[in-house]
Amino acid sequence: MNPDELDTGLLAPGWAGSPAASATSDTAYLRALLDAEAALTRAQASMGLAPRAAATAVTRAADPDRYDVRSLARRARGGGNPVIPLVEDLTKAVGGEYGPYVHRGATSQDILDTATMLVAVRTLDPVLADLERTQRALARLAARHRDTVMPGRTLTQHAVPTTFGLKAAGWRSLVLDARDRVRAVREGLPAQLGGAAGTLAAFSAYGADDPRALTAAYARELGLAEPELPWHALRTPIADLAGGLAFTAGALGKFAADVLTLSRTEIAEVTEGAGGGSSAMPHKANPVRATVIAAAARRAPQLAATLYGSLAAEDERPAGAWHAEWEPLRDLLRLAGGAARDAADLAEGLRVHPEAMRRHLGLTRGLIVTERLAAELAPVLGRARAKELLTELARRTHTENRSLAELLREEPELKDLDLEEPTDPARCTGSAAALTDRALERR
Repeated sequence: MNPDELDTGLLAPGWAGSPAASATSDTAYLRALLDAEAALTRAQASMGLAPRAAATAVTRAADPDRYDVRSLARRARGGGNPVIPLVEDLTKAVGGEYGPYVHRGATSQDILDTATMLVAVRTLDPVLADLERTQRALARLAARHRDTVMPGRTLTQHAVPTTFGLKAAGWRSLVLDARDRVRAVREGLPAQLGGAAGTLAAFSAYGADDPRALTAAYARELGLAEPELPWHALRTPIADLAGGLAFTAGALGKFAADVLTLSRTEIAEVTEGAGGGSSAMPHKANPVRATVIAAAARRAPQLAATLYGSLAAEDERPAGAWHAEWEPLRDLLRLAGGAARDAADLAEGLRVHPEAMRRHLGLTRGLIVTERLAAELAPVLGRARAKELLTELARRTHTENRSLAELLREEPELKDLDLEEPTDPARCTGSAAALTDRALERR
């Protein structure tokens, strides 16, 4: 079996087949572990701490195709992590003369933490690309529907008129917030190098006059940030990743949640461009993209909580807290990566139905504009009387099955008022258009 097929995502349609799936596979992790080992030998060689030929030999041997990821996974149980058996296999592959330069001075956590940062970088790059796709598609929707009036809903009920443009601009704002957070996290992901207890002592023993310079050289080899300190038990990079990824899943989840509501059969104000089928009901076109994004948003906070919990890491290298991070972090990367891919597809294919929105504005027989009417009538009738009158007329619209505008025209107190504008939902959207324009200025 192909190593990439060890975890194919059979039960994870939200991330299966996504760039995040490939970037976080066991094979991808193996590649990152080998990259970390090879970069360490190259960094040492650049400082005269290892022969150049050793760096070449280790880099050449660090080919993922030469290693059995299944064997590494089984043997990892012996030492509690996969680095230990990998160092054994890599040393054998390098051979007798240069084998001693493999993993020289490092500890398992140096390599696994660094590999995790590489995996994160390689996952976040396509995530950022998909977030850009999403925000661009939402910007187009917001501009196109700047003045498309629809019911605003609060606590599940019609409240006041709004516009679909403002709603789409709000979705985009969250996506941009996620993009900015992920970008900041990605730029700060650091290499890890500290040795057995974070003192860099072994590197001094191997001849480094300034081991801190070795850390800088190591980070440069990998394209990662240089850490201020070894962070074996100082898990800020993991916590920052957790926060950025969970926020991304939640931000995209808001978009998905609204699409799920608006695409209900009885609402149908939007539909997915390519809905999914049903195994039993041929007529259905389910909002599948929104569904799997919503699923990711529900799972992400709990995964992030586990990673935040690992901040309380004892000693210079913790037992259990570090180990608890590996699977939930990979899950978070996959969930956020899959959600970003699906959000881009959802936004680019979303179909908007203004005629349904306009039709729904009339479902309350005009009551959707009572806030505006209360403001218009208060100077004429007084605030208390205006509220009393509108409350009574709202009751009558239901009991008499008549529109609010019709009842208002019959009120003697209002006979001299022109209420055409404040009773038209399309003219009661406040600053929705201006707010949309301002939101679209953000890049």
